[in-house]
Amino acid sequence: MSSLPLITVSVAEYLENEKSSDVRHEYLAGQVYAMAGVSATHNIIAGNMFSRLRAHLRGGPCRVFISDMKVYIEAIDFFYCPDVVVTRDPQDTGDYFKTRPCLIIEVSSPSTAVTDRREKLLAYQKLDSLREYVLIAQDEVKVEFYARDREGHWWLHTLDPKGELRLKSVGLTMPIAEIYDDVSF
Repeated sequence: MSSLPLITVSVAEYLENEKSSDVRHEYLAGQVYAMAGVSATHNIIAGNMFSRLRAHLRGGPCRVFISDMKVYIEAIDFFYCPDVVVTRDPQDTGDYFKTRPCLIIEVSSPSTAVTDRREKLLAYQKLDSLREYVLIAQDEVKVEFYARDREGHWWLHTLDPKGELRLKSVGLTMPIAEIYDDVSF
C-alpha cells in the first residue's frame, strides 16, 4: 500500500492563491481545505445577520464582514472563513483577513455543526479580542451563544426560540425570529 506525500503551503502561498480562487478555502497550519457550497437557507440566515449588523453599526467604529473575509488565529496558524465577523479594533486593517474580531457568527448545517462547536470554538477562543461566538442552526430554530466574561471564562447559552439574541460586544438586541426571516422549515 502506498501513501501520498503530505503537501503543505505557506501562509503567503495560501493568501495569494485565495485571491484568484473561485472556491473559498480554510487553512489549518499548512493544510488547505475547500469549503463546501451553502444552501439557500444558510445564505438567507447569514444575510439576515449581516444586514442587521451592518445597519446597526453603520457610521461607528465597528466593521462587519460576510463569508469571504477570513479570520487568522496566529497562535495556531489557522485561517477560517466565518459567515459573519465583526471587528472594532482600528488596527485590524487587513484587506483579506482579520486578526482581532469581537464577534463571530457561524451558520451551522448538520454536516458542520460538530466542527463549529468543537474545533472552531476552541480555535476562536484563542483570540483575545473575541467576546462572543454565535452558532445558528440552519435546519431548525436554534441559536447557541458563547460569551466570554470579564475573567476570561466562556459560557454557553442556548437561547429560547421565542427569545432574543443580545450581542453585548456590539450593543445589539434582536428577536430570534428576525434571524430566521424568510426561512421556511
